[in-house]
Amino acid sequence: MDAVIISLPLLVGLIGIALLFDFLNGLHDAANSIATIVSTRVLSPSYAVVWAAFFNFIAFLFFGLHVAQTIGKGIVEANVIDPFVIFGALMGAIIWNVITWLGGIPSSSSHALVGGLVGAGLTKAGSASIVWSGILKTASGIVLSPATGFVIAIILVVIVSWSVMRVSPYLVDRYFRLFQFVSAALYSMGHGANDAQKTMGIIAVLLFSQGYLGGEFHVPFWVVLSAQAAMGLGTLFGGWRIVKTMGSKITRLTPMQGFCAETGGAITLFMATNLGVPVSTTHTITGAIIGVGAARRVSAVRWGVARGILVAWIITIPASALISAIFYKLATLLLA
Repeated sequence: MDAVIISLPLLVGLIGIALLFDFLNGLHDAANSIATIVSTRVLSPSYAVVWAAFFNFIAFLFFGLHVAQTIGKGIVEANVIDPFVIFGALMGAIIWNVITWLGGIPSSSSHALVGGLVGAGLTKAGSASIVWSGILKTASGIVLSPATGFVIAIILVVIVSWSVMRVSPYLVDRYFRLFQFVSAALYSMGHGANDAQKTMGIIAVLLFSQGYLGGEFHVPFWVVLSAQAAMGLGTLFGGWRIVKTMGSKITRLTPMQGFCAETGGAITLFMATNLGVPVSTTHTITGAIIGVGAARRVSAVRWGVARGILVAWIITIPASALISAIFYKLATLLLA
């Protein structure tokens, strides 16, 4: 297909929109990193977001860029992607993020971006534009990330409960308040590593389509730093509407349970990031929180709230795909 070359100011503007999405991702998903540590009153919201934002930013020091590679060339064929496709994908993801943030719904920013890419890619070039192996990898993550977080969190609750059976409740609470600093930091690193890489992939493939990366796709270091900084800044502003849903509406948490949920979620994210699977940090921590609640007793989980969250998960990709298709068409009509 013929390459679409845009002016430098338009390219800079598109990169700015990508970083805006990354900022909103951090804002929207701040709840994933801080909801448990805030709901257990280990940290106040203002201190919790600073803690999470710092570990969001430094995540690139510990992980590769496998997820960025998947997003950059593993969802839509690289030769199909042009600035119009990128614009449509970003607008689909941004608008869906804003809608769900206003509604206090913990949907997936990651899957909104994937849906945006699919919608714009399909509108431009039909089903031949889709990399189905990448879609399968992403779809498997929709199921496996919350399931894995759920299972690991339950296992951790059982192990920890047996380990502290003879310890006084006061000491258990005191120790796990300290341990939650570590688990929240680990989860924030997992969040920063997996989620920020999606924006890195978008910016890198945009630069690649414009000939700025030479003949080989890679992620420049300045893109890594920009994406991590935007994610950290968004987390710093917090997403208080979703914090309430994640931290207390699904189930009530003690510091020990918060530690198990965050650690189970962090382990899941570390595995997914190393495998290059763009999972949802929202799905992961929700599965882990439900897991620690169910480990106490099934009735401890507010299943009505969980069902509402599940519905949002199901419609995220098609909804963001539809929005992105509309914006792709608008862009081609107005700017082509």
